[in-house]
Formats: sequence, structure tokens, C-alpha cells
Amino acid sequence: MPDPRQARVSDHPALVECVRTWWGDSRTPQQARELSLLLPRLFLQFFSGTSLVREGGSGEVEAFLVGFYSGDNDREAYIHFVGVDPRLRGQGVARGLYEAFFRRAAGAGRTEVRAITSPGNTGSIAFHRALGFELEAGGRELDGVPVHSDYDGLGQARVCFRRRLDGTAVTTR
Repeated sequence: MPDPRQARVSDHPALVECVRTWWGDSRTPQQARELSLLLPRLFLQFFSGTSLVREGGSGEVEAFLVGFYSGDNDREAYIHFVGVDPRLRGQGVARGLYEAFFRRAAGAGRTEVRAITSPGNTGSIAFHRALGFELEAGGRELDGVPVHSDYDGLGQARVCFRRRLDGTAVTTR
């Protein structure tokens, strides 16, 4: 499996197109466009050094991870958005991106990685749990999963994850 490279600001148009295309089979064109808005250029302008892109043999984007290190404390990192070409899903590509991010974050002195997803995204919840992320207690539970109501605004519930990079258990705050 090819190693991912550091993202570049010039990757932005390709990543937006990947989001619109790769999620187009499960969403309307409008929903896929709205999803791509979660990936504004500023993430690559300010966090390209902590974001990753995996390219295929002809230079096309096969997968990407947009993540960053907290500016408020020196122990946390955050994975904001991950995408994998549907033809490569189930082959360990996303796991490889996460592991590369974990190594880089640990090398930068970070000890904890956070991520979020929507409560209905059962595949994402299972994936994060399989990678050793723990679920943070929320205000309510949905199908046994803790949920943070209104996390991203009114009606925008999220499931919150934490993973220690040294393998020890995470305690919630």
C-alpha cells in the first residue's frame, strides 16, 4: 500500500470533487455538495502539514485525511474528514491513513486523537471503535451509543470519540 503524502493547498479542488463523487451514490447531488462544504480551503491552508493524501499510480487521489493538532493544548489532535474511493473501501486504506496520522501526531508529542460522526453513521462508529477509539459519554443514548445533542447546532447531534496514542484507556472529562 503506498504511503500517504502531506496534503497541499492545491489538493483542495480534487478533494472537494472526491467528496461530491464518492458520496454521490448515497446522497442526492445537493447533499453531496453540502457535505463537501465541510472541507473548506482553509483546512488545507492552515493544516496541510497535518493532513494526508494517498495517490494512485497516475497521481489521482485515492484517499485523504484532513486532521490537525489542537492550538489550545499540546496533547490533542483531531481528525476532521476522511475519504476513500469507494472502489478501495474495505481494503484497509482508511486504517492506513489513521495509523499514519497517529504516528505523526505521536511524533509531534500529541497523546490523544479525537473525532466525531453522526449518530446514524453506524459504519463510522464501528470503524472508530475497531481502531481503539472510545465513545465519550453524551447527554443521551441512541441504540446504546452515547450521543451529544445539538453538538454542531440545533438538531445536529454527534457521537464523539477519543483515542489515546499510548494505548492506555481514555478517561472522559
